[in-house]
Amino acid sequence: MKQGTKFIHAGAEPDPSTGAIMTPIYQTSTYVQSAPGVNKGFEYARSQNPTRKALEDALAIIENGKYGLAFSSGVAATDAVIKLLQPGDEIIAGNDLYGGTYRLFTKVFEKFGLTFHYVDMTDVEKVRSYVNKNTKLIWVETPTNPLINIIDLAAMSAIAKQHKLLLAVDNTFASPYLQLPLELGADIVMHSSTKYLGGHSDVIQGALVMNDKELREKLYFIQKSCGAVPGPMDCFLVLRGIKTLHIRMQRHCENGEKIAHYLRNHSEVGKVYWCGFEDHPGYCIAKKQMSGFGGMLSFTLKNESMDAAVKLMSSTKIFALAESLGGVESLINHPASMTHASIPKEERIKNGLSDSLIRLSVGIEDAEDLISDLEQALALI
Repeated sequence: MKQGTKFIHAGAEPDPSTGAIMTPIYQTSTYVQSAPGVNKGFEYARSQNPTRKALEDALAIIENGKYGLAFSSGVAATDAVIKLLQPGDEIIAGNDLYGGTYRLFTKVFEKFGLTFHYVDMTDVEKVRSYVNKNTKLIWVETPTNPLINIIDLAAMSAIAKQHKLLLAVDNTFASPYLQLPLELGADIVMHSSTKYLGGHSDVIQGALVMNDKELREKLYFIQKSCGAVPGPMDCFLVLRGIKTLHIRMQRHCENGEKIAHYLRNHSEVGKVYWCGFEDHPGYCIAKKQMSGFGGMLSFTLKNESMDAAVKLMSSTKIFALAESLGGVESLINHPASMTHASIPKEERIKNGLSDSLIRLSVGIEDAEDLISDLEQALALI
């Protein structure tokens, strides 16, 4: 089955009682049993819900995996993965990753005896050098947030398999349309479904997908025991979003390419971070493991002052100044004070995230209008 057809039909079966083509929103907290312990596969909505089950089936299908689990947010999904570990365990993570993930690792889990190493994952040997007898997990984002670095998933998988480690990949920026980490050796794929999977900036949700049944059972136990589950309406919205993922991603990629080249050729722009440039350090890897380069990019101004960046971000008319990404509308963001503010400034600067960096989530509007919007904003600085 081709990818677009798969996205439209994944997890969708006509409702057996009515024939409804769309999965119903099962807005219920509990289910009637014919006898104690005798039910129709559903007993309490924290553990199971038919709308959520349809979504979890769809998540598995679109990632070419066997098992999907939905969570109340991407951070909740990440939280569940880390809860597989024990005090004393060590995790290797990228030094360029979402600020909320960094905050969860450092402010919540470090005090429970877990050790996190933040490494430049574009250097495979550097990652390998951090592996020791206590290492249990490699946590990868690719493309990274916000510097759009590309991590070689096959190389990370080789390290993980050699040392019997779990490999988890945050696939939020790419989506299953552009990248399939399980096929490249990952054990777990994580999504903030809030972003491209939902696609309309109207839901908060997270997801995990895996192939191993035992791993699925461990994560399901955490899901139902800790209770960070999405409601049925949220599941319905993400199911709806998945149906148009392929056509939205095509437009995100087309617009992203046009915006990246426009910015690179602008006299007021400094560096543009986008993995589709042939001179991007990760271009060859991106070409190998992705089917496109996506709609996420970052850039700096030649005038690297914070004031100039703020002036630009406050002057766009179509690009909305807001956190998040992956919606149909274009967003402009200041990582240092918004999505990555929880990372200490010295860490941000050390890893290349300057205070003047601007991140774009390029939407699916007409590219000419987006370019005109950036043109008028750039003229003001």
